[in-house]
Amino acid sequence: MQKAIPYMHFRGGSSKGLYFNAADLPSDPEIRNRVLIAAMAGVGGNDGRQIDGLGGGDPLSSKVAIVSRSQRADADLDYAFVQVVVGGNRVDTIQNCGNILAGVVPYAIEAGLVTAQAGQTRTRVHMLNSETVCEVVVQTPHGQVRYDGDARIDGVPGTAAPITCNFIDVAGSTCGALLPTGHPLDVINDVEATLIDNGMPVVILRAADFGISGYESCDQLNANAALKQRLELIRLQAGKMMGLGDVADKVVPKMCLVAAPRHGGRICTRTFIPHVCHSAIGVLGAVSVATASILPGTVAAGLAATLVDGSSTISVEHPSGEFSVSLEVDRSAAFPEIKSAGLLRTARLLSKGEVFVPMSVIRDPL
Repeated sequence: MQKAIPYMHFRGGSSKGLYFNAADLPSDPEIRNRVLIAAMAGVGGNDGRQIDGLGGGDPLSSKVAIVSRSQRADADLDYAFVQVVVGGNRVDTIQNCGNILAGVVPYAIEAGLVTAQAGQTRTRVHMLNSETVCEVVVQTPHGQVRYDGDARIDGVPGTAAPITCNFIDVAGSTCGALLPTGHPLDVINDVEATLIDNGMPVVILRAADFGISGYESCDQLNANAALKQRLELIRLQAGKMMGLGDVADKVVPKMCLVAAPRHGGRICTRTFIPHVCHSAIGVLGAVSVATASILPGTVAAGLAATLVDGSSTISVEHPSGEFSVSLEVDRSAAFPEIKSAGLLRTARLLSKGEVFVPMSVIRDPL
């Protein structure tokens, strides 16, 4: 016997995942997580292919959004992000995902949780993973979500309607402080690092300190076993320094190798999430790196190109293009204070229907 659960499948930014109404999932977190693993990867063993579920066998396509009307007075929706770990029968709920966030309001409109307005719909989304709020602006001509348009984001073919995400007060959302150690620069295993959390915990390191250029392809970096081993040893120590505890089984912090930009951006990046090189860069990871590039004394600031006077837009280069982050910065204090970060994303509804999971997943432990 199987249980049918309504879902929608969206591409959000350069990721894609399953979107659920919280009311359609078990209220018990442990049972809910078993259901999500079964929906994405299947039952009886997850070898990384996710052949018995709806997942794509890649961290970027093994994601879940759980959405409901918000319980907060200052928000319209509650959004919980769940990363179903590829190759492991477990989930990770520590981090946010800004890419999947891009599909939350379109999903909520399609599911009847939010009423679309004429022209565009502004919705405040409470991100449960970090207890922060983001204003999401979706194009809704004639009271319907518009998916086609002229906006282009790297990592996604073609164009689509723009979705604006204005992140408010996300500094330290996971670690408790923008710079969790209190320093723009730390040394771990004789390597200088910047540990930062402006919506996503990230460890920023110079690529040159590992004997590489920082311009290598993802395939080249993924094949470099010695590099990945060194990064993991640093990550394990950085996790404790950032207040995240033992991160051996966690997907944060992300590891980001930086180099001077080559294509007109502010900084060049190669990001690991956490052990596989990302073909682009995560939304909130880009915010953290962009922030580091303007803070004095950080690893990124030492390599970053000079900003045009008065510009608030920072272009973060990555393997498949660039990611633009617009930062609102208060420079009146001795150390710059980040007030908000604005990002352009797109999303598209791919399918909707029911996903079937065995009743044994709900009744009995796996």
